[in-house]
Amino acid sequence: MTFETIQSGAINGVGMRQAITGLFRVLRGTFEAFGVLGRFQPDVVLLTGGFVGVPMSVAAWVRRVPVVLYLPDIEPGMALKLMARFATKIATTTEASAQFITRSKMVVTGYPVREAFYETSRASARARFGIAEDEPVVLVFGGSKGARSINQAITGQLGALLQRCVLIHVTGANDFAEVNLACKALPEEQRSRYRVFKYLHEEMADAMAAADLAVCRSGASALGELPFVGLPAVLVPYPYAWRFQKVNAAYLVEHGAAVLLEDGKLSVGAGGLVDTLTGLLGDRARLAAMRQQSLALGQREGAANIATLMCEVAGRSKSKNSKTSSIN
Repeated sequence: MTFETIQSGAINGVGMRQAITGLFRVLRGTFEAFGVLGRFQPDVVLLTGGFVGVPMSVAAWVRRVPVVLYLPDIEPGMALKLMARFATKIATTTEASAQFITRSKMVVTGYPVREAFYETSRASARARFGIAEDEPVVLVFGGSKGARSINQAITGQLGALLQRCVLIHVTGANDFAEVNLACKALPEEQRSRYRVFKYLHEEMADAMAAADLAVCRSGASALGELPFVGLPAVLVPYPYAWRFQKVNAAYLVEHGAAVLLEDGKLSVGAGGLVDTLTGLLGDRARLAAMRQQSLALGQREGAANIATLMCEVAGRSKSKNSKTSSIN
């Protein structure tokens, strides 16, 4: 496998100087992408979010190489909106993206999850974490770097939470030492009900399969991985990331698969995290209904659907070029 890099830069949400620098980097990156496409001669290009994709989308359009753009969140960011102009087809996680992009280009494929999600089960996952089948389990995580406000809310209310459930807590690297100290300070009986991890990769599928309820942010993966395993969630959108996470959370909440808790209300007594979790864990019928609603949103063949779409786009492009050549 060959890996090549191209230049790019942000031109939105930054200062004027950075935007000008970013624009020049995008222009330079477009020439670099033009050369990469000339060397690779692809039949189709797959792109997703981030300004690094903008130069490649422009270069592909100039070279008449079809582009499949994948939109993981419901609402596209500025870079994705720019790339959408040059895309042949736009694969989306859910049908809700139709309000933000050209409907004729849109194909709902679902979210591509890792192979580990296909291989896990509730029984094997609980055995892996040493958790009994009848224990209520809450999974807490906040993305690859963690979520400090969520971590602080959990450690500030550990005693009350561990009386109600077993906690699997994925802290991220920044807060692991602090959370681990809080774990060690617990009485032995409570400590046995608390699983603390800095980071989980393939094991994250098991953690989700083992849980009855999640507390997490609402990035794009929440739209794919939570429904794949049918995991109800308390979603806490990151408040400083435009509105992408809020839109994602609203979609899951509106479909009955999650409840929303604002970041600033995590530690509030009435209506805060402990109250929310207590109410949900105490209502098995509601959790079961949320699980079914979540499962109903899942597209279980996201990766295969995107691959199929790419092959179809590439095939149509080859057929069109072949007809053009025969006419000439």
